[in-house]
Amino acid sequence: MNNFDWDKGFCLDFDLETAFSKTAEATKRRLSQMKGMFCDIRATEKILEKEDPVIYEFYELGCPERAGDLAFGTTILYPGKVGSEYYMTKGHFHTILDTSEVYYTLDGEGCMVMENMEGDTMERPLRKGEVLYVPRSYAHRMVNTGDTPLRTFFVFQADAGHDYGTIETKGYRKLIVEKDGNPAVVDNPRWI
Repeated sequence: MNNFDWDKGFCLDFDLETAFSKTAEATKRRLSQMKGMFCDIRATEKILEKEDPVIYEFYELGCPERAGDLAFGTTILYPGKVGSEYYMTKGHFHTILDTSEVYYTLDGEGCMVMENMEGDTMERPLRKGEVLYVPRSYAHRMVNTGDTPLRTFFVFQADAGHDYGTIETKGYRKLIVEKDGNPAVVDNPRWI
């Protein structure tokens, strides 16, 4: 899988221009893999009749999932919209709910949509050169509100796991949509 020595350390070639390591494993998420995540089902189907765009891709190093290690990598979230809703990542809770995560924005602009199990929601900007701290127990999803790729570096506890299922059925309570030419936070109609 890789030649990284997680017990003795390593250096790697990390290209900030493309926001991925030449030795990382890539995972691509296409619109067809996120069909039910965008609210406008008709807009999703219309796009898929013509193409199946890559919404985002992420690169990670295959870190062992054990306590004490840190998993890290990069995400590239492309610009675009499905209906009025901006492209976004699937988003997730961590399986170990009390896990935090750190994101450093390498390029682009957007926001992080967060919510906890009790329904508290937050939206925080993602701007080049800034760090965002996602508090423990919050599901989180990136949204690209710009017209260039949003590139971020992330790091979290390696044994934290990912829980995508909890939010897949209804999504997040808040959506980021284009309204009058600008990003706006609106209530998700699936939660009303």
